[in-house]
Amino acid sequence: MTTTIRDVAAWAGLSVMTVSRVLNGERHVSAEARDRVQAAVSALGYRRNVFARGLPGSRSFLICLLIPEIIPAYVAEFQQGAIQYCRAEGYHVVAQPYDSRTDVMAGAVVSAIAALRPDGFLLLPPMTDDLPVLEALDRARTPYVRMAPSLEPERASSISIDDVQAAREMTEALLDLGHEKIGFILGPGDHAASAWRFEGYRLALEGRGRAIEPRLVQQGDFMFDGGETSAMSLLTAPDRPTAIFGSNDETAIGVMAAAHRLGLSVPGDLSVAGFDDSEIARLAWPQLTTVRQPIQAMAAAAAELVIGQADAEERKVEHRRLDFSLVFRGTTAAPPSV
Repeated sequence: MTTTIRDVAAWAGLSVMTVSRVLNGERHVSAEARDRVQAAVSALGYRRNVFARGLPGSRSFLICLLIPEIIPAYVAEFQQGAIQYCRAEGYHVVAQPYDSRTDVMAGAVVSAIAALRPDGFLLLPPMTDDLPVLEALDRARTPYVRMAPSLEPERASSISIDDVQAAREMTEALLDLGHEKIGFILGPGDHAASAWRFEGYRLALEGRGRAIEPRLVQQGDFMFDGGETSAMSLLTAPDRPTAIFGSNDETAIGVMAAAHRLGLSVPGDLSVAGFDDSEIARLAWPQLTTVRQPIQAMAAAAAELVIGQADAEERKVEHRRLDFSLVFRGTTAAPPSV
């Protein structure tokens, strides 16, 4: 026989309304009442009916993460970090795919709010800078935390690293190895991180008295195929680079595939660096030199902020910038002539 909230209330000697307020995590409930409800829940083995979340004042204990249909390694690792944190806090992460080929991402948000009634959203690029998405969430008064926003950064809480400085330091490390011709493969234009990382590359070169050579810069899309295609253009040119910095790990792995197709050794003939330190950087061979951003820690921090907003009577905007580090592995070395 299924245990109901009325059974919990009877066992605890409290009203159904008080029990509901405790289970929904509402404030202004006495510590004694919370203890009695928790004892009743444990004794009776009560489990919440998540389908009752549509009742007025109830919480769903769901956090929504909207993800593209084709999931990059970064997104998969972020999802894992969010799930681990939310599970420890009694929340569940619902991953809702959206069609990244369309420009109507706000529709996915509105649908998710109506169907799931989540307590909050975690927004990844490019959705983090989609103003119709932000407006839809604001209208619904649904808490959200943005990852690495560039537009209206004060609008909501956010988590980020210093992408510009991280890319600058990686480019400087390649210069320190003796590389004079360093290629760079951009990410998609709707990701602010793509521009920030290119800015770091530019600052590093200019800081050493060098100008950007347009022939060494290629457009990519943060995906393996895009990295491979762009690298083929760079590596079949008459004066090919001795190092290529991919603006994320999947791009860099594509670069390594192109080098292999052309019979070039990594790092003997070509050094390769990436950005993220996602799992594929450690699975590649040689293992990939990359910028480590603490993806799972960033996800946990974002989940912590959005859950805190769901609990709060007054939502405060908070920005957290986490540290990055350079990870040197087997894909970088001095150029052949050094």
